[in-house]
Amino acid sequence: MKNFYSLAETADLLTVSKETLRRWDDTGKLKSTRLPNNYRVYTPESLKQYVQGKSIFELEVMDENHYIPIKPYSVLELFAGAGGMALGLEKAGMKCQLLNELDKTACKTLKTNRPDWNVVEGDVAKVCFKNYFGKIDVVTGGFPCQAFSYAGKKLGLEDARGTLFYEFARAVKETQPLMCVGENVKGLVTHDDGKTLKGMIEILSDLGYDVLEPQVLKSAYFKVPQKRERLFLIGIRRNSGIQFNYPKPMQEMMTLTDALKAGILYATDVPESPGQRYPARKKEIMDMVPPGGYWRDLPEDVQKEYMLKSYYLGGGKTGMARRISWDEPCLTLTTSPAQKQTERCHPDETRPFTVKEYARIQTFPDDWQFMGSMNQIYKQIGNAVPVNLAHAVGKEVVKALNQFMIQQELRAKFSA
Repeated sequence: MKNFYSLAETADLLTVSKETLRRWDDTGKLKSTRLPNNYRVYTPESLKQYVQGKSIFELEVMDENHYIPIKPYSVLELFAGAGGMALGLEKAGMKCQLLNELDKTACKTLKTNRPDWNVVEGDVAKVCFKNYFGKIDVVTGGFPCQAFSYAGKKLGLEDARGTLFYEFARAVKETQPLMCVGENVKGLVTHDDGKTLKGMIEILSDLGYDVLEPQVLKSAYFKVPQKRERLFLIGIRRNSGIQFNYPKPMQEMMTLTDALKAGILYATDVPESPGQRYPARKKEIMDMVPPGGYWRDLPEDVQKEYMLKSYYLGGGKTGMARRISWDEPCLTLTTSPAQKQTERCHPDETRPFTVKEYARIQTFPDDWQFMGSMNQIYKQIGNAVPVNLAHAVGKEVVKALNQFMIQQELRAKFSA
């Protein structure tokens, strides 16, 4: 049974309008419990006389109010990059208290777009987080997957020293957030035969966090026009009672059309911007590839010219000489749009995607300015967490924290 129902849920349960409920509340007919921001909730006990049967309380009524923060939840982010994760969490209504990033140009990007963000540039190992103890709700970070050796039967925090996961875990230890959210490449699942991921889970467990089953989310099902897959590692402070559910995927995938044309994701077609160009001979070769095609669509003699020794090695190599089609999600973006192994060619024009097209495929807003040289900008965008994927995860974090805060408030009110 649920511990509480929102105003909209209660209206659905009682088949009345929200305005009626507000009037009943004001007249004392059916009193709500008021929480921060004047948020109204109803306990099952308060509703018993108005419904028939206990089973109605088992209903899960979806309500967008669940995703509106009832307080400004605070985030501390490591390895922030150009801001994909931070921007997605901001869209979910969360507040970044500190962002750490080593790359200077990525820091310039963050500071240019969000002058009010506390961007700490430099080596994360030299940053102390103890001043944030008890002040952070969520620690996030996209740490690289570096293996660490087992020492004895169980892996401890000290055994991970020298890795960037150690710094992530140290931030968790020093701040004691309600939740921590790690994200990584799908390959972390099998890295070092799964030992690396197992070790990370053990370390967070030793720090007092229950780690949910890690889950790989496919970006294309979360309003991202790209086939990028990211692994999420969610830790919840033990005995807090917080319940987190991974976001549910949409039924339809976003496509390149959604990224570059006016429609679901953007109000206008993609604005013009600079981008890389192909050398003359490569352009002649790529001109022969149809939308959705790749090197096997070339004449055999051109295949051999382009692929060289790779032609004889077998395997699909579907990223080589690849032209994306309008009606499919883009292949996962890399730090360069024109590397031979990971070609990303525009469907109509024979050229790599421009920086604005790259940014849209990662669902950055058009007004997000990237600092640095063109190559540095491609690198920042290619390394980013898709904004809409981070937003989807962030909404579920907000929902989980809302439920936790409401339960805490109810306990305080009814135990007084």
